Amino acid sequence: MRKTVIAGNWKMNMTPAKTAEFIKALAPIVAGKDKCDIVLCVPAIDIPAAVEAAKGTNIKIGAENVHFKASGAYTGEISAEMLTEAGVEYVVIGHSERRQYFGETDKTVNLRTLAALNAGLKAIVCVGETLEERELGYTETLLKYQTKMALTNVTAEQMKNVIVAYEPVWAIGTGVTATAEQADEGNGYVRAAIAEAFGADVAEATTVQYGGSMNDKNAAELLAKTNVDGGLIGGASLKTDAFTAIVDAANA
Repeated sequence: MRKTVIAGNWKMNMTPAKTAEFIKALAPIVAGKDKCDIVLCVPAIDIPAAVEAAKGTNIKIGAENVHFKASGAYTGEISAEMLTEAGVEYVVIGHSERRQYFGETDKTVNLRTLAALNAGLKAIVCVGETLEERELGYTETLLKYQTKMALTNVTAEQMKNVIVAYEPVWAIGTGVTATAEQADEGNGYVRAAIAEAFGADVAEATTVQYGGSMNDKNAAELLAKTNVDGGLIGGASLKTDAFTAIVDAANA
């Protein structure tokens, strides 16, 4: 059985104090809800507060980015070793906002993924198409290409620590959500790409999340789909009630 993973991606929100407050409020509400893994991917400045607040709970802490070098003259970047020593278990890689605003490419996504996996982190690798690409009929081609590029030189054994998140760019922060059928189709293309690269067994065992305005109102419908193994949650992960409702949907 594939593991369902509900991961919050906080983006550039929450101070360390607010992070601790949020997790302390969330932890007792989601305690014992073990049909899914619960992850909060937080800004780098919040990681120590998040790790401390999550101790003894079923909430795992993730980062929002990782550099592909172990050290060096890369001002503002964070290495995989820094993250693991800080207590981070997961890291988001290749989010569309990183690609759009910070020059992330399929090549650097691959390098960051390899760095994360080699350090023992679990990588949440993001792929997704723009509205223009969807309208031109390139969704399947693009998702398969991005997935295979991101996972170049990753081993079948390392795939146990890979989650792929399908995030249609046109549905991130826009309030527009893919239909459950579109989400399932996109996730299916990702799974097909993994099967082509690693074989059917690995593909069937890999968690493929849906991201892109998943919230407390649509989570149950999305999570009911065959190829949707959880969600990478944006805005709704900043609200205790909304995030809890999504966790509840995954535990139904």
